[in-house]
Amino acid sequence: MTSQAPLPETTQDELPFKPLSAQEAQALREQHPSVSPWRVVAWQAVVGVVVAGAAWALTGQRNIAWSAAYGALAVVVPAIIFARGLTGRFSSLNAGTAALGFMAWEMVKIIVSIALLAMAPKWVSALSWPALLIGLVVTMKVYWVALAFKPAPRPKV
Repeated sequence: MTSQAPLPETTQDELPFKPLSAQEAQALREQHPSVSPWRVVAWQAVVGVVVAGAAWALTGQRNIAWSAAYGALAVVVPAIIFARGLTGRFSSLNAGTAALGFMAWEMVKIIVSIALLAMAPKWVSALSWPALLIGLVVTMKVYWVALAFKPAPRPKV
């Protein structure tokens, strides 16, 4: 026995969907500016440097600082590749190529992240996995901070 949720009924009182005009769309974009992927990448790089510096200051061990920095690097480098892919000309041709580009570049980002993490023991001497993971997680959480501090709406002239 399967039950289905009833479909909402439309009434004559509901307003039909109305597409925005070019001026209305522009006003909406100005009212709600988007967050640049490059701004997020820049903040991730800054946070990565801060985490590595904090690791060095707290422990006094260079390998801990390099491990934390490498964890941040495993987030920043794929994010740079992803941002470059999303801001390219091909990704903005139409909605279909934008969606396909997003998925493709996200897959590339994941593959690069995994490859960087797999190479960590060879590239960082005396690797500290806990420090690497702390650098990775803290740097990755910058996405949420960037969304919280998105640009303010532009004043109307």
